[in-house]
Amino acid sequence: MKLKITLTALLMCAYISINAQEISDTKFGKGLINFVAKDSSFSIKFAPRFQVRSMSSWDHDGDQYGSPEHNFIVRRSRLKFSGFAYSPKLKYKIELGLTNRDISGANQFNRNTPRIILDAVIMWNFAENFELWAGQTKLPGNVERVVSSGNLQLVDRSLLNSRFNIDRDLGIQLRHKTNLGGDFLMREKLSISQGEGRNVTEGNIGGLQYTGRLEFLPFGTFKSKGDYVQADLKREDAPKLMVGFTYNYNQDAVRERSGLGSYMFLSDGSLYETDITTIFADAMFKYKGFSFMGEYATRSAENEIAIDLDGTPTGDVVLTGNALNLQAGYLFKSNYEIAGRFTTVDYDTVTGSLPQEQYTLGASKYIVGHKLKVQSDLSYTTVDGKDDNITFRIGFDIHF
Repeated sequence: MKLKITLTALLMCAYISINAQEISDTKFGKGLINFVAKDSSFSIKFAPRFQVRSMSSWDHDGDQYGSPEHNFIVRRSRLKFSGFAYSPKLKYKIELGLTNRDISGANQFNRNTPRIILDAVIMWNFAENFELWAGQTKLPGNVERVVSSGNLQLVDRSLLNSRFNIDRDLGIQLRHKTNLGGDFLMREKLSISQGEGRNVTEGNIGGLQYTGRLEFLPFGTFKSKGDYVQADLKREDAPKLMVGFTYNYNQDAVRERSGLGSYMFLSDGSLYETDITTIFADAMFKYKGFSFMGEYATRSAENEIAIDLDGTPTGDVVLTGNALNLQAGYLFKSNYEIAGRFTTVDYDTVTGSLPQEQYTLGASKYIVGHKLKVQSDLSYTTVDGKDDNITFRIGFDIHF
């Protein structure tokens, strides 16, 4: 019921804006509504999007693959608002998720309510080359996670990202960029956040989370912020490279994957706390239709095994280990692309999880860039070096 009320209210606001105000010219992929006040005191851009996909999966059973499992889902359905308020130097972004996977995760720390809010952040350019962010948004983690789910060159992100990313959190971020001479650019990003992930309403259970990231662009900036867009849709006419390093320290973390995963409860209902460190090194390269992305991730903890009040293990374990993800693609002038990905994940022995390898081959047709596209991919996954699974996915994105 709450979700229906929220959606109805948003649609009514859009209807009122269209009928009561003059809106600027726009076209598909540039936002459903682009409105700027006559006195230039604020602006708003409304851009809904959704992704639909079909998946077929075969598990290896003995000497052969068993019967396939099929699934057809709306993977993402989101409402995105952005613009500026009072001054063009004060920008904002609001993004709401409406699908089951977006709003799931209700628990005692968010009052057992759907987690509708993805982003609610303001960005203040308070001095030259400095921006202060405040609110809930993505932390400056691995490049694959910060790339929007609507700008991927394969159907979804890698195993590295699903196991090791640091996702969204509530807090502040300070961002700065420095010219090191010529086209060489360095970007610095610092964050202090709550540490429990998004939509936590009942206060900070453990300590705070600290994140720092450095990015180096030796050949200058990419076209249209292409360092955070997969596939070389702009066909860079000169080589462009971004190399990034992220250090994340979550003090007294209470979840199995730092700010994600299950909470680690003790027998008296309190939470087990331990310091968790996550490190990323990644790169993005583009040139004349060719694109490459590489990532390395590692996570460690002060005490991986959660210990109960009586000194015995609770059964909860921090998911520690490391992963490597390599991905490349080539975009033809017809806007068809072929892409491949190799991912390996090695968990620490204490976790009890087996190593995984995954090989993925994908094909995409970009009709209006990432705003309207059809994608498919085929993945072969092994667990502990043994045959395990084949998965085929096909789907489309539409982003107004």
